[in-house]
Amino acid sequence: MPEIQHHVGIQAPIERVHAHFATLEGLADFWTTTVEGDPAPGGTLRFYFGGPDAAAVMDVLEVTANRVVWRCVDGPEEWIGTEFTFDLSVGDDETVVYFTNTGWREVKEFMGHCTTKWGYFLLGLKSTLEGAAPVSYPNDRAIISWESSSRAARLPSA
Repeated sequence: MPEIQHHVGIQAPIERVHAHFATLEGLADFWTTTVEGDPAPGGTLRFYFGGPDAAAVMDVLEVTANRVVWRCVDGPEEWIGTEFTFDLSVGDDETVVYFTNTGWREVKEFMGHCTTKWGYFLLGLKSTLEGAAPVSYPNDRAIISWESSSRAARLPSA
């Protein structure tokens, strides 16, 4: 099955990077400023991108000191059943994030969009943890015109 992969080094302690995938406050800095739910294993997270309804709902499958795993249970059709994994390791004076989004049924245009946006948000997190302002939604940058015109109706900018 096709998958999305990214590998990013961030000059910040692993605990600080981990918090951006495993806490509501961190997720608000990383992906979207409006997130609700329980980020603990067995919990459910709801991510909002400008609309009244959650654009993506994730079951939290695993949270350890160096790994966070979610499964999409509601959201864009292409995401339902896919898993999002954030594996963390310590490198030379940096924390390395290895992100995967596995379980795509086929390669489609939307997968290309998601690949680019996940890279954007991970590089945004790198910048945030290294001293810049967060670029989480709605402070992110649209990468294609339909994203700007239908942000609240389409998937969460990733």
